[in-house]
Amino acid sequence: MRVRPLKGEPVALDLMDTVWVEHGSLVDQFDDLEGVRAWLADHDLGEDDGLQRVRDRLVETRDALRDALEGRGPDRLNAVLDRGARRPRMRDGEPYELVVVDDPAWRAGWVAAADFVRMMGERPERVRKCANPQCVLWFLDVSKNGSRRWCSMEGCGNRAKVGRFNQRHKSTG
Repeated sequence: MRVRPLKGEPVALDLMDTVWVEHGSLVDQFDDLEGVRAWLADHDLGEDDGLQRVRDRLVETRDALRDALEGRGPDRLNAVLDRGARRPRMRDGEPYELVVVDDPAWRAGWVAAADFVRMMGERPERVRKCANPQCVLWFLDVSKNGSRRWCSMEGCGNRAKVGRFNQRHKSTG
């Protein structure tokens, strides 16, 4: 079970990747509230009050992100973004941003949605779906030459290599 975010993965993609395929079946980290609590803690978004409501808002945000990336339009994403804003502030001579939402249960989802917009504004061509047709994960390609194809080499990349090896040896044997 993948509970920890992948190193360097933006919060938006990590939210999308709370659903994955394991042994041919979809697994949802948010099926139980402990998975929600772990995800929130991993991203310093720990909101235990109303955890079920937070979970529902995260699932809604995750679906909105998938709609945007899979070509179903930005309407659901914009509806999530309409729930909050960032306000620039200064404290002790240092700038910071305050996240303001209309309902505290939306905070984590809004942060992920805003992260998605930032990420798409910087390098949208580097946001990719795993090349494994059975995989549902997305990733940000931070490789130097931009040629990464798999959500992880340890998982899908290795399976593809093993599959190609087996196919070559099956046809020659």
